[in-house]
Amino acid sequence: MKTMRVLALEDARRMAAAAESEARQNGWNVSIAICDAGGYPIWLQRMDAAPIMSAMVAPDKARACVLSGKPSKVYEDMVNQGRIAALSMPVVPLEGGEPIYDDQQVIGAVGVSGVQAGQDAQVARAGVAALDGADHLHKGRQA
Repeated sequence: MKTMRVLALEDARRMAAAAESEARQNGWNVSIAICDAGGYPIWLQRMDAAPIMSAMVAPDKARACVLSGKPSKVYEDMVNQGRIAALSMPVVPLEGGEPIYDDQQVIGAVGVSGVQAGQDAQVARAGVAALDGADHLHKGRQA
């Protein structure tokens, strides 16, 4: 059996604060969702003036990352390159979701929605980066 680390609420708070800071520095109003390794929400916040629908889309972007182990942009790219069959997959094919890894194993994800796709992803990456250097968690991307 494998031993797997799990995200704690304090981890989610740290990531959400970093993501919110990135959004505020750029004048972006977004929703930020953080989910665990099962794709279930640990954290959801919608900043003032963020689009209402963003609070539904952000958790779906995070869930897509957990299910696939890849950033949600992978699926947006598939659709944009003509592979419309990707629309029938159980993931949201929109950029803005970033997985969180511990020793090459997905332990959760950050999903952001509310601004342009690349901006959503920038905010999500800022959230994930908040765990970099934490002595209890080692982020590493799969090849």
